[in-house]
Amino acid sequence: MTNAHYHREGVTLLSSREKTIRFYGVHPWNAETVRMEELAPSLRTMLEADPHAGVGEVGLDRLKTRVVTAAQREVLLSQLEVAAELCRPVVLHGAKCWGEVVKTVKLFAGRIPAFLFHGFSRSDGLVPEIVALNGFISVGKAVLNDHAVNYRALVRKLPLDRLLVETDDDAADEQERAEALSAVFSKTAELTGLTEAQLDANASSFLSSMRL
Repeated sequence: MTNAHYHREGVTLLSSREKTIRFYGVHPWNAETVRMEELAPSLRTMLEADPHAGVGEVGLDRLKTRVVTAAQREVLLSQLEVAAELCRPVVLHGAKCWGEVVKTVKLFAGRIPAFLFHGFSRSDGLVPEIVALNGFISVGKAVLNDHAVNYRALVRKLPLDRLLVETDDDAADEQERAEALSAVFSKTAELTGLTEAQLDANASSFLSSMRL
């Protein structure tokens, strides 16, 4: 079963039965501390050393910082430029500002092979725009919350061929992570009819965008 998004030792990962893919990038929570003159060269070096890696988790955020800052926008654009230059897929973060994230990545349409909108939780009105960008959507532990009625309703509306599941954790215990992934998958399957085979096929589609 594919885990579309989790963390280990500061690196964002996607793991399927066949492979584990790393994603390198500066999270928007850390944007204010970045030395912009070092960002693109450093990211480019890491990606060139790991030809099967992507860029992420990058994006914009209003959940923790309350506002999208100029630094967040500058850091995101710099990293998207590198992803476009090296033709790498991107994992996106957009807490409480998915509309602005979609607007930003549209600037790179056709230059970045695929996007994973991790933990997407917005109106399904953005979904056609996401699909047009060769975007995929991962859903996580929020589906387990019986009070998350709107989120579960959104998950039911998502296109099955664009849907992945994630744990979005940094658990050191692999068994703990596997149990969490199984729980998220079971509830997602209940809501959508998604099978494990479909989940793995969707992950393959996302990764095959750059022959990963």
